[in-house]
Amino acid sequence: MPGSFKYGVSTYSYVDDYGSVMTLEDAFDHIADTGATGIEILGEGQIEGYPHPSSQFLDRWFGLLVKYKLEPTNMCSWVDMRITLQRNLTVEEGAAELERDLRLAHQLGFKFLRPKFGVLSHDLIPEPQWEAYTERNLDLAHKLGVVICPEIHAPTPIKHEVVDGYINFIERTGTKNFGLMIDTGIFQDRPLTHWGSHQINEEARKHMEFLNGIKVPPEHFLDIAKYVVFIQAKFHDIDENLEDQNIPWKPVISAIKRSGYSGYLSSEYEGWRAPWRSIDQVRRQHVLLRQLEREFDEGKFA
Repeated sequence: MPGSFKYGVSTYSYVDDYGSVMTLEDAFDHIADTGATGIEILGEGQIEGYPHPSSQFLDRWFGLLVKYKLEPTNMCSWVDMRITLQRNLTVEEGAAELERDLRLAHQLGFKFLRPKFGVLSHDLIPEPQWEAYTERNLDLAHKLGVVICPEIHAPTPIKHEVVDGYINFIERTGTKNFGLMIDTGIFQDRPLTHWGSHQINEEARKHMEFLNGIKVPPEHFLDIAKYVVFIQAKFHDIDENLEDQNIPWKPVISAIKRSGYSGYLSSEYEGWRAPWRSIDQVRRQHVLLRQLEREFDEGKFA
């Protein structure tokens, strides 16, 4: 039988609440209350004093990890290649941004770092220098015990040159400190009604077709599973009967289980941002995913 998943939550799920009506400790409390064991965080947006948090923040961070029995999983970061309008960053500058976030992730105890590379197209083809500045940091990532994992995110499907490029990089370098993060939004097969705080209208659907779902077949996960190191369990709306309105979780869980993946499913709620709604939505997703994993293990579906 395949190994069991680990369950975590991204604090991005609570965006809009976090920092306004929700404190860092509130987020820890809600995450631990789902039975999760992992916490994921956004570097720039949610680490007080980023990129150089104070000793007071560090004391509070590690104290909360102990109090709520959570482990740091993934820290999200950005390599901002267009920080100036006049030119892109150089390789040296990009490498320095990535190094800064690797060291911060390690300082806070994270094992994964998801950098967002600058992109050139709507299907998220990364700017060409990503490979050079990432390769310059592989030795440091190995020394720190951190895996760099760019995400495969809609509208990029699994069978795409972006994924091929990342896999070629892994094969060429032979590194164990670079892998793929899968955002389960790629499996969305029905249109969204809300995307974060935005109610989606026809104009938005016309310009951002991915909001209707790019419908990646879950079976495609099996083709790249050996390169996947982390999964962000993206979702938008789960009703009171635990029916997800956009993500077909049963075949998704089946494919992930059959692949042998036993890492984190880290909840990432990105639906309607009504106050406190995310707390209930994350709880619903944890019940749903655990129920499906249990049913798969009991042979109730394959």
